[in-house]
Amino acid sequence: MMMETWGAKVHPSPSDLTKVGRAILNKDPDCPGSLGIAVSEAVEMALSNSDTKYSLGSVLNHVLLHQTIIGEECLKQMAIVGEIPDVIIGCTGGGSNFAGLAFPFIREKLAGNMNPTIRAVEPAACPSLTKGVYVYDYADTAGMTPLLKMHSLGHDFIPDPIHAGGLRYHGMAPLISHVYNLGLMEAIAIPQIECFQGAVKFARTEGLIPAPEPTHAIAAAIREALQCKETGEAKVILIALCGHGHFDLFSYEKYLKGQMVDLEYPDEKINEAMAKIPSFLQ
Repeated sequence: MMMETWGAKVHPSPSDLTKVGRAILNKDPDCPGSLGIAVSEAVEMALSNSDTKYSLGSVLNHVLLHQTIIGEECLKQMAIVGEIPDVIIGCTGGGSNFAGLAFPFIREKLAGNMNPTIRAVEPAACPSLTKGVYVYDYADTAGMTPLLKMHSLGHDFIPDPIHAGGLRYHGMAPLISHVYNLGLMEAIAIPQIECFQGAVKFARTEGLIPAPEPTHAIAAAIREALQCKETGEAKVILIALCGHGHFDLFSYEKYLKGQMVDLEYPDEKINEAMAKIPSFLQ
């Protein structure tokens, strides 16, 4: 609505403006879309119009490195208060938010300056790290992008329409996949009702309504804090609150009315999607 207020025209993806979008809608008129489909449509539009450029904002390694300004600032902020985090938690979809927070701390961990637990949190409905396979795969649904070595659920995987739209992506950034494969970080998946429970608790405690994406980090932080309460262990927990929820209040309305449901992507659908990755990519 803000974009249209300023004169833009916004088309939901999949759209009837691209070959990719039309093909998907012909197959499934009720397709809920995904980040992978939107990337395919954007790439097609850029290739079809000489005056159009496409800039990727997530997943690719250069984006992750740009985002590390977040972690660099956190290092300075923690130093100001004289603390070192014991646990670092970030939500993960394509990976730029998590890497932006965690990578500078991984650097310090590798240098022997600290030894925090670094935990990625993804939706149970889109579990690319916890259930995906480490393969070469396309970054978009139509297979128009270069191949990336990443944890993937299959490039034509279309996750259920959960409320954390920014986390609905089939793969994980190559650098994060590599770091995960080296064992320098861990990953968990959390269902969305627990995430919104944490979000409401956070909002009523801190006065800020979180976007649906960072509610995953909040829920994981609450789990960690409750565990500390049981064991009596004191820990410094660092999370990234990467956005406010003012554009997502309809999600909070569904949660508060008891209309929100948990969605977990079944293994058989993941196996079906993985089977469609050409054997030469695996």
